[in-house]
Amino acid sequence: METESEPYVRLATLRQLHRVVAELNTARSLADTLQTVVDGIVLGLGYELACVNLVRPDGDLVVAAFAGDPAAEALITGRVGSRASWERRLTMGENWDGLRFIPHTEGWVLVEDDVPQWHTEGPDPRFEDEWHPEDRLYAPMYATGGELLGVVSVDRPRNGRRPGAWGREALQMYAFQAAIAISNARLRANMQRALVRLEREQQALRASEESFRQAFEYAPSGMAIAEMGGDQHGRLLRTNDALCRLLGRPASVLRRYSFSDLVHPEDIGTLLRTSAEGGRAELRLGRRDGTYVWVSLRNSVVADAADGPRFLLTHVEDIEERKRHELQLAHRASHDSLTGLPNSAELRSRLGARLCRRPQSVRATAVEALDAAFETRPPGEGAPGQYGAHGEHGYRPDGFPEPFEFPGGMGGPGGAPGGGSAAVGPYDHHVHTVAPATDIDDGTKGLAVLFCDLDGFKSINDRFGHHTGDAVLIEVARRLTTGVRDGDTVARLGGDEFVVLADGLGAADAADLAVRLRNAIIPPIRVDGRAVRVGASFGIGWASCGMSADEVLRSADQRMYIEKRSRSKAHRRAG
Repeated sequence: METESEPYVRLATLRQLHRVVAELNTARSLADTLQTVVDGIVLGLGYELACVNLVRPDGDLVVAAFAGDPAAEALITGRVGSRASWERRLTMGENWDGLRFIPHTEGWVLVEDDVPQWHTEGPDPRFEDEWHPEDRLYAPMYATGGELLGVVSVDRPRNGRRPGAWGREALQMYAFQAAIAISNARLRANMQRALVRLEREQQALRASEESFRQAFEYAPSGMAIAEMGGDQHGRLLRTNDALCRLLGRPASVLRRYSFSDLVHPEDIGTLLRTSAEGGRAELRLGRRDGTYVWVSLRNSVVADAADGPRFLLTHVEDIEERKRHELQLAHRASHDSLTGLPNSAELRSRLGARLCRRPQSVRATAVEALDAAFETRPPGEGAPGQYGAHGEHGYRPDGFPEPFEFPGGMGGPGGAPGGGSAAVGPYDHHVHTVAPATDIDDGTKGLAVLFCDLDGFKSINDRFGHHTGDAVLIEVARRLTTGVRDGDTVARLGGDEFVVLADGLGAADAADLAVRLRNAIIPPIRVDGRAVRVGASFGIGWASCGMSADEVLRSADQRMYIEKRSRSKAHRRAG
């Protein structure tokens, strides 16, 4: 699949993976979940064939779902392979960080076992990592306690090659999410049957209550029963062992709390919106040691008896590992793989979040402000890529966006849906970004955009090779990061071009910063015992509402070239 040098292909794959993983939690039954798993592999992971072999109660594995080839689906769906044969397959071959790959050269050992399989026709590989028609790749799926739930089989990658590190990790993560979805589907089925019995089988109340108790106590995920309504709404009445282990607190202690006492302060609003029938959310709950764990929380309403008290049954799923993977993937998609700096897309996102469509000098009339305040256009109709496109951005102390809600359900800053208005009044949350009028410091503070292009870098690449050039870029990135304030952004735009975003600067401050950064870059850089030097040309642009991110960067780029041409080549070249 994707390689280390293909970040944009990786981002597309990440988006596809995100979409298919999201589909896993929308299936209504176990059968739908299994089919969604295999469909997601074909649609999102780049394989033409996919199969789920599900563990039956007797331990053997049955082909429960298939996607990609109707003929093969009709041939092997419903067929059963023994547990012993599957265990032999999962212990042989190559271990790819949890995946099992059995090359065609070893496949002859498996000819006589009873595992249902198919073979695709095709020529022999022409190069080392090409996929052979008889290669086998398996992704085992395990429950939270380590029990084998089933095995995902894939075949015939669309690019014709064995998956690389990125493709393997994507398949492994998908199998992990599929195992959670299958476990949840089974749990939901059990809980729904238990709830139906509690509501409809009045004569068998004791038996139904025992069935529910067992499902509750022995559920692999955290479960809790809380009061619903009244002064004690949300207070925990009963918790299972899984939730106690997850939070590091005994059941006797948990009964003193409600979820609002345990939730992270930043997630209290999310919890309040979830405290209803069918509510669900992802939030953080506090452990006994003071740390927080990410969980998926889902509520259902349970009646104690006919017309009796109603309680909230809460399912708490540990998603800490998934959140960590999501953050890692998001960081890879938004940062440069060589220097670790924010990449071009992340730079434009941060810059665009500070800008709205209308400059500060254009103020709305009182009539326009009232129209904006009562307009009913749905939120999210603002210009894409500009501030307020979704109408839910505020600012953190470091100057970058943080979600918040506007009063009255307005669509954006200034009360205008889409965030395009600069109307004054109670809904004007946006602080406009303005630029100094001239290069002379007039006291105006703005968001400075310093466009940096290295001088002499190409000759270093040509003379000493890309290894030395990469080392120079890494060191330049370190020096730039060291030379700015904590709240500033240093990004790599591409090649030997860097951009610095520094808020709250005047014209003189920005010029001083450019000089300091240029002086920090000029000293020799030692690579493999050799000292090399590069210079730097800086262009200072200013962000201002009414401009797009590309316009701001283009302005700084043009100023950089003016500055570069104004100096002689001898002064520009540093080594």
